[in-house]
Amino acid sequence: MKSFLFGLGVGVGLALLFAPMSGEETRRNLSDQANDLADTARETGEQVRKQVRGGISAIRATAESATGTESS
Repeated sequence: MKSFLFGLGVGVGLALLFAPMSGEETRRNLSDQANDLADTARETGEQVRKQVRGGISAIRATAESATGTESS
């Protein structure tokens, strides 16, 4: 997934660099694309964190039921 996002970013960057736009428009577009990519990365990171927390809770519950103990 990381390599896909990296390739996407490079491709977008190169496309914008060679597009017939002024320097200011190109910089604005690059900035917008970078912000979008950062937002996507943050969202993905948050989803991964939630999945990990859910997995840890499930493992903890399984361990507690197997040992007959409860953690506080």
